[in-house]
Amino acid sequence: MSALTTVLIIAAVVAVAVAAGALLYPRMGRGGGTRSLRKRFGPEYERTLARHDGDTAAADRELKERVDRYGSFTPLPLEPKVREEYTAQWTTLQERFVDAPGQAVADAEHLLARIAETRGYPGADRHEEQTAALSVHHPHHVDGFREARRAAHSQSASTEELREAMLHARALFEELTDGRAAASPARQGKRAPKDTPMRRPNVLKPKGSGA
Repeated sequence: MSALTTVLIIAAVVAVAVAAGALLYPRMGRGGGTRSLRKRFGPEYERTLARHDGDTAAADRELKERVDRYGSFTPLPLEPKVREEYTAQWTTLQERFVDAPGQAVADAEHLLARIAETRGYPGADRHEEQTAALSVHHPHHVDGFREARRAAHSQSASTEELREAMLHARALFEELTDGRAAASPARQGKRAPKDTPMRRPNVLKPKGSGA
């Protein structure tokens, strides 16, 4: 084998390696590959993927950008008195749902935005940024925020849809008012205990619903 042939073979191997690296980079760039992003974001990954029509590279790119921007952020703790005030406000919203489900859901969305802002997330007037930041730290429940917003601004949301939105918003509320939740992956996706007010009979059942 001539020296020229050897050089050409080596050049070809290097070219193939470079091309393979370029193809793999979108999946293995900063923030982790597709597998680690799926694990980190759970249902939020699937929602992002669906929004990009199944384009994995685009979904990965968006989620990596969120991690780069908000991943190092440490939410501020809530003072006990402030946590108690927010809990009392949420209890009032649940009770109000019986007579005015639409308004209760709208108020729940606003309350979640205020709590997030209190904890140092982007302000309520920057809804998209606030939601993106929340998705990094609360990926299993951030959609409760979106659901509450959609339901609150919908003219055709049924009572059942409003109730489901309120329940899912409650899951995010519990994490936002519990400083341990964001730092404990084991708590992600954990459902509220069956004996919480959200699970008791006749709670979140509007008048005249027959339930």
